[in-house]
Amino acid sequence: MSLSGPHLSWDLVADWEQLTAYPFMVQALEAGAIVAVMAGAIGWFMVLRRQTFAGHTLAVISFPGAAAATLAAIPIAFGYFGACALGALALAAVGREGRGGRSGESAAIGTVQAFALGLGFLFVGLYGGQLAGLESLLFGTFLGITQGQVVTLLCIAVAVLSVLAVIGRPLFFTSVDGSVARAGGVPTRALAVAFLLLLGMAVAATAEITGALLVFALLVTPAATAQLITARPALGLALSVVLAFLVTWIGLGIAYFSPYPVGFWVTSLSFGLYVLVRLAAAPPRLRAAI
Repeated sequence: MSLSGPHLSWDLVADWEQLTAYPFMVQALEAGAIVAVMAGAIGWFMVLRRQTFAGHTLAVISFPGAAAATLAAIPIAFGYFGACALGALALAAVGREGRGGRSGESAAIGTVQAFALGLGFLFVGLYGGQLAGLESLLFGTFLGITQGQVVTLLCIAVAVLSVLAVIGRPLFFTSVDGSVARAGGVPTRALAVAFLLLLGMAVAATAEITGALLVFALLVTPAATAQLITARPALGLALSVVLAFLVTWIGLGIAYFSPYPVGFWVTSLSFGLYVLVRLAAAPPRLRAAI
């Protein structure tokens, strides 16, 4: 960054004016806020349901989708969302209610993940050995978000959160005690498929900004931190959203005034906060040993 570039001062108002002086930063803040709210809400249910491995697999699946879209010269968003939707349906087909129990499910999901990763590198190879923008597919491009993408993300987030609000109570019931919910007539299988589709949309939207490899910074860590802080569902869900929003905006702000990428700051803030909360929640004897 040049000497004439932006720099932090003790004047927060002036710093905010610097941060929002350019449209690309305003759009990054808008997109980051939208994705953080959606990822925080979906991520809280994902951690509660112990489906982080499924979420990670969907993140990996977004990579070949984006690579295929680039290879086909179509908007990359089609690749992200199309691949994640198909991936969600594939994971639903090998879900935990199938044969093999939880271990069988994990093995099947791992197989899907490995196949998806192989497809991604195949598409990179077919592009000519060096896919332009490969780094952005893996690590995201917060600062390359357009106003059209912001509007698209907002529409998707509203749709995802609206469906989540409708199915939230029975989904929470099935997440806490699936056997009792099933015995009570709750359509647990349909809810599981619906949630995986919502998770796929959230992963695709998040990956479009953070890249396929950094999705967990917003989808898992804030939710896991919130559940360490409180076991109350409503408060935990709200806290997950707030934490995802804060690490995104603070990460964007720090990155604007530093030479290091946004993804590094967002993931570092998320991880650091989780570690602090984890240590604070540890038994006194364990904290003393550390």
